[in-house]
Amino acid sequence: MKRSNTSRNMIVTLNGTSIKKGIVLGFIVLLMTFLLSGVLTSLKPAYRLNSSSINDLTKNIDSEAFLQLLGAENRFFISALPDQTEPIKLSSILFKVATSINPDDPRSLLGRELPGFSLYDSEIVVAGNGTNYTNMPYESPPPTEVLEQEREASINKNDVVNPSGEEPKAPPTLTTGDKKVVYIYNTHNTESYLPLLEGETDPNSAIHSEANVTIVSELLGKELQSEGIGSQIESTDIQQNVKQKGWNYAKSYKASRTIVESAMATNQNIKYLIDIHRDSQRKGITTININSKSYAKIAFVIGGDNPNAEKNEQLAKELHALLDEKYPGLSRGIFEQKGKGVNGVYNQDLSNNALLLEFGGVDNNLDELKNTVAAVSDVFSEYFWQAEKVDGNPASEKK
Repeated sequence: MKRSNTSRNMIVTLNGTSIKKGIVLGFIVLLMTFLLSGVLTSLKPAYRLNSSSINDLTKNIDSEAFLQLLGAENRFFISALPDQTEPIKLSSILFKVATSINPDDPRSLLGRELPGFSLYDSEIVVAGNGTNYTNMPYESPPPTEVLEQEREASINKNDVVNPSGEEPKAPPTLTTGDKKVVYIYNTHNTESYLPLLEGETDPNSAIHSEANVTIVSELLGKELQSEGIGSQIESTDIQQNVKQKGWNYAKSYKASRTIVESAMATNQNIKYLIDIHRDSQRKGITTININSKSYAKIAFVIGGDNPNAEKNEQLAKELHALLDEKYPGLSRGIFEQKGKGVNGVYNQDLSNNALLLEFGGVDNNLDELKNTVAAVSDVFSEYFWQAEKVDGNPASEKK
């Protein structure tokens, strides 16, 4: 009987100790939770956990590895994988997530160590023929002394845009009437092309106040008009505004944003925003021959830091696909730029249908640019009228 009572007392004591330990442990967990919550909420917004930071942590996990992780719980996801998919290596995934370094992409390490190398940290969303990480579009800000000097041009802008003796085209079947639905502007409006500048050979000096990328904009606007698509061409010298405000070149998009917002407020019919630029890459990368005609290649640039990036990207993908079908190789592809060292928005948050197009590079000549303008107008008009038909928007029809 005594042994039984002793055992019972020991059990009660042990149970009591376990309860006390449980209470203490629970209190410690609760206290740590409150402390952790306090630390996280007291951090600056830039260091707090949010959907963006979680995305940054997990973006290094490729799609196949992610599907395999999901497939561990639901075999249905495995069916979406290619037949030759290799098993995932958890050590590699953990290394990528923990360090943000991708062993297969040296840019992920070099971009942090080499000054200026982060400028090449763009993503290729869709690669055109021959496109890779060594020949992506990039903009090289011209030296200050180049911005402040003028040089001779080998062409007259008005003669190019409105040539004498030009035969008028047949009127389009469909038209937007008096509505200007496409707004074309140039944030870096002084970007020029060496063949347009008298005797100039330095690519860093491909800058001019008149003979510049605005010629491309006016030619494109004119071509779209001939396709029945009303276009509004911005004539404001945005770089002059930047200079007058005492801003540096990096604030060009801030200057153009005000102009674009004003245009959209004045013209409620604007559906598409097109910002036309010139790339800094050389002729071998920015030129292609299609059916015995030389073209200046184009590239689509998406600002990855804007909330409309996904919709802007979808528009670019559809136009790229049409170009690839009708003019194979003309599009270099679609590139997403975001993060440090770039603007990352490019005013594309102002519309779901915003585009930034790089027309050729510093070495492309006027004939190549004209051929590309005609091709882009051809493809864009096809896309536009198909979209209008799908959306059920009325269009005037000339008989």
